[in-house]
Amino acid sequence: MSNVEEFRAEFRSWLRSHLTGEFAALRGRGGPGREHEAHAERLAWERHMAAEGWTCVGWPKEYGGRGATLEEQVAFHEEYALAEAPARVGHIGEQLLGPTLIAFGTPEQRERFLPPIVAVEELWCQGYSEPDAGSDLANVRTRAERDGGEWVVTGQKIWTSQAHESDWCFVVARTEPGSTRHQGLSYLLVPLRGPGVDIRPIVQLTGTSEFNEVFFDGARTDAAHVVGAPGEGWKVAMATLGFERGVSTLGQQVGFRRELEAVIALARRNGAAADPLIRDRIAQAWIGLETIRFNALRMLGGVAAGVPGPEASIGKIFWATWHRELGELAMEVCGADGMLAAGEPYDLTDWQRLYLFSRSDTIYAGSNEIQRNIIAERVLGLPKEVRP
Repeated sequence: MSNVEEFRAEFRSWLRSHLTGEFAALRGRGGPGREHEAHAERLAWERHMAAEGWTCVGWPKEYGGRGATLEEQVAFHEEYALAEAPARVGHIGEQLLGPTLIAFGTPEQRERFLPPIVAVEELWCQGYSEPDAGSDLANVRTRAERDGGEWVVTGQKIWTSQAHESDWCFVVARTEPGSTRHQGLSYLLVPLRGPGVDIRPIVQLTGTSEFNEVFFDGARTDAAHVVGAPGEGWKVAMATLGFERGVSTLGQQVGFRRELEAVIALARRNGAAADPLIRDRIAQAWIGLETIRFNALRMLGGVAAGVPGPEASIGKIFWATWHRELGELAMEVCGADGMLAAGEPYDLTDWQRLYLFSRSDTIYAGSNEIQRNIIAERVLGLPKEVRP
């Protein structure tokens, strides 16, 4: 048995023996469009994982991780998804900020912020998008000014996932007056529990509030809480986005496959599978999912070799479009029943929630339109789009 197989077997056995008792009811809880489910219980589960050494497995051992190889990390995320373990609450700190601090942070920053992420004692959110700087992130207007030993942050962030449950936010802010676009930005670590921070949940199509508006009105953070040098925020922010599209995508695809299999089962039960057009769309969905998986594996191969290729740019637009179309297919399979709510006042079925929430997949983390521009300009080398 190879080391990867041993690692996979160990984690699978651990999940089987620990996702029981008080945690058994958490199977399948949380996830896109359902982040409100059992948050306190999922937090307790994740802290149990931490106590057993199963958080941040891909981090180097000196920072509290297991030093798992890329292949072992893939196995971890796949087994977690296969076990229907609950959606993670600390994933933004573990998968985005932690690797960013390991790559760009100071020793003092790593010592201060990494242990609470490993222990799931501090939760993080991402302060990138603004009302006029969504996919066009370089249009950031939130500003931060030095005031002695602190940064003073003023501005607004939007679509901030889980901000209402978070303790800290990594914020891209403009720290050089008069600067424009990618220049003059800094990457700041800002506490959310202090004065000058107002978090307002946004009610979504699903009736839940995963996203938030975050208003900074003179919020303060220590001068040492800038990652990288002041003015280098764009480089650090782009590195974080690279970590976002890492090995966890393989676990995401296990969830996608489970959703597709459930749609197929529904089509067989209610007779929709007799429609040749439905059968054709199911076949196309299966082919698409296989393509997504192989593209992700190809992308990880490039990451391991230190030469990330165009796969990362292709991957996001492909899986987001596929998942949105799966939601549309699910509603077609449901037929007229898909128009009926599960209960009052706005109790959605799983299919309705999939359909509604997947509309956002092609918008967040870089809209499809922006992804096409990236592929055209940076991958294919086509002329840049004319901008005012």
